[in-house]
Amino acid sequence: MRPISRRRLMAMVAIAAGAALTPVAVHAVTVNEVPAAGGKQNPVRVLEQAAHPLRATEPGGNTADLRALSGMIGDTKVVGLGEATHGSHEFFTMKERVFRHLVEEKGFTTFALELSWSAGLQIDDYVQTGKGDAREIAAQTLANSPWEREEFVSLIEWMRDYNSNHPDRPVHFMGDDIGAPSLNDAFFARVTGYVEKNHPEALPRLNELYAGLRPIDDVFAYLAKPLAERQQLAAKAQQGLELVSSQKGSGTDAFDWAEQNARSIAQTAKFLTLNPADRESLNSHQRFRDEVMAQNVAWWQKHTGDKILVSAHNNHVGYVSDNPELYPKTQGSFLRDTMGRNYLPIGFTFNQGSFLSKDAALGGDWKKFTVGAAEPGRNEHTLDQVRYQDFYLDVRKAPAAARAWLNVARPTLDIGTQFPEEPRDVAIAKSFDLLIHLHEIREADKLKP
Repeated sequence: MRPISRRRLMAMVAIAAGAALTPVAVHAVTVNEVPAAGGKQNPVRVLEQAAHPLRATEPGGNTADLRALSGMIGDTKVVGLGEATHGSHEFFTMKERVFRHLVEEKGFTTFALELSWSAGLQIDDYVQTGKGDAREIAAQTLANSPWEREEFVSLIEWMRDYNSNHPDRPVHFMGDDIGAPSLNDAFFARVTGYVEKNHPEALPRLNELYAGLRPIDDVFAYLAKPLAERQQLAAKAQQGLELVSSQKGSGTDAFDWAEQNARSIAQTAKFLTLNPADRESLNSHQRFRDEVMAQNVAWWQKHTGDKILVSAHNNHVGYVSDNPELYPKTQGSFLRDTMGRNYLPIGFTFNQGSFLSKDAALGGDWKKFTVGAAEPGRNEHTLDQVRYQDFYLDVRKAPAAARAWLNVARPTLDIGTQFPEEPRDVAIAKSFDLLIHLHEIREADKLKP
């Protein structure tokens, strides 16, 4: 097999993190009016009938403006909260603000991020015990990601403070993803340590199966292995999961976690068998990735009983992808299949401002980009004419004329790990149950030393 260049490997990992390599042009659709009995209605006026103003995007302070949001969420067990960029201050702070409100008013106890399962457990260890330093842990687990920002340090520190004051009802941090992972020896030990303690006779075979796979500290080096070798390692990781699962009779909490950690190893190894030279392989592995993210959230919810806020890009939390060629089926769609009405996705849109992204999907640094006000014909242009600067609305219960407008696909800007990126056609009502629109955003804050 022809050796894989580091450049191509970087492209693969960028895709795994949510980048689209080729911007797709969209056809602008200008819908200035919507049908109504006796004539046409201005969509802005009917959207205003459904809109609830947001008084702030920063966490802390009065949350009276979120009361209507509580009613919209109701008894939903899992809420997906998107982001229209991977690196904007207001999206990140609004997530902390919403999570705090859901914890304090709706009984939510888990914040899930589009981050590897192993990294999520490392952050949760700090949130539960307070051992270590939040800033150092963020630097380790969020390194080179768009979430390596002060806003996420703030969230992690708030979660730890909350647990210190509410030891009887702790909150948790989880990573639901398998993209760009790091499976170090400490993570493998979560599985082998359980087997050594409870089923020592199976440990030699498990260590044999994990040989060559343990650890994955450098994903680039791992992906440089020949595809046949990676496929063989993935098969052994699956056998390792089956070996752990065969001890199911133990029926303990420790067993459940060991099995899930072994499952994450198998999922990750399978994902890393993608072939960057094969577009069909990339598409199938992206579908698998979103399916795994949904499976991990569903496992956590079923195992813990927690209500969960799932943070990810709009394209992952929504029911429908705006780029089906690369993302054939979304995490949100899988969660709807699994949980029905117990899953509720919230999308984000914005009119203008700055954000962090990269100028190519082939690696490089996160840096600031800026876009001006949305042009006529885009969803954001109409939404930004609503009299509230920032607002949210329930797409499901909006007036019929507003739903008709929300049900039409129009160019909408969703920015991942690459910019420039052209707007893509999005029908808001087909992707999300709720929508939050912000007038202006700015880039997220760099992590302090």
